[in-house]
Amino acid sequence: MASFLRKLLLVFFILIILFVLYTWLTLSYSYSTGSRAGFLQKFSKRGWVCKTWEGELVTGSMLGNQEKFSFSVRDDELAKMVSSNIGKRVEIEYNQHVGIPTNCFAETEYFVNKIKGAPDIREGILQ
Repeated sequence: MASFLRKLLLVFFILIILFVLYTWLTLSYSYSTGSRAGFLQKFSKRGWVCKTWEGELVTGSMLGNQEKFSFSVRDDELAKMVSSNIGKRVEIEYNQHVGIPTNCFAETEYFVNKIKGAPDIREGILQ
């Protein structure tokens, strides 16, 4: 009986180690990198247990063909910068992390690592 429990405990610890290793790999290595520009529509810290910063960028023209791009921010200082740009046209740079096993790290697979202001394309149209 003790031998069976030891084997079961060993299998359990191996599974935990594999889960931790897989999680570390998905958070450390990005599948893709890129940037998007649009209007920062909303940004909030959400979650019951694991609080994460989540935002939404509206890309495309304001007359139609709009696409919402959901993203996550893991750095609190960057979250302050993103929050100060709500309602403005911005360009964000992000890394895509595919296969993250839980939403405790983020609700989306797109992690923003930089934000900067972008020229408002509506200004050129109105002149």
